[in-house]
Amino acid sequence: MKIETINFPQQSILAKSKFDYSDSFKGTFLDKENKIDSLALGKAFFSSVPKWGEKLFVFRNKIVAVFGLKSSEKPNNRAEILNNFKGEVGEQVGLFKVFHKSDNEIVLGENDKHLDFRVSLLFSEKDEQTKNLFVSTTVVFHNWLGRLYFLPVKPFHKLIVPKMLKNIISKLENLN
Repeated sequence: MKIETINFPQQSILAKSKFDYSDSFKGTFLDKENKIDSLALGKAFFSSVPKWGEKLFVFRNKIVAVFGLKSSEKPNNRAEILNNFKGEVGEQVGLFKVFHKSDNEIVLGENDKHLDFRVSLLFSEKDEQTKNLFVSTTVVFHNWLGRLYFLPVKPFHKLIVPKMLKNIISKLENLN
């Protein structure tokens, strides 16, 4: 499965926003029954973090707590949370809040005192049974702490997002 680094997709609602940092990755998936929607994308996203990524997130939460930044606990009832997830604007799962939902895009993220981030999960039709899937991230820095925070996060972000995209695609294709 090939994952590509691409320019920010102009179809995303986030393309109209101003941001200090962005990246985008693209993959393709089969949707033979044309039943994948933005809710399915959101659910796949929340269950696609590799184990090493989860460990990094636990480590991150311990460090940022010292600085009074937002963090979240690993839920014990993840399956139940995802089963009940509706993908509605304002709904929160861990550190991620839903900011936008349309038929083909869901935007997740959080606002904090040091930075705001958004993750767009967007798909478009490639052909009758194949869809392109774009995962794009934007960051707006509020101060020097945001820029400092993102320095060590950025290399891990660039490793984890393509891996998550592969996992999301696998989960979506298993729905067919």
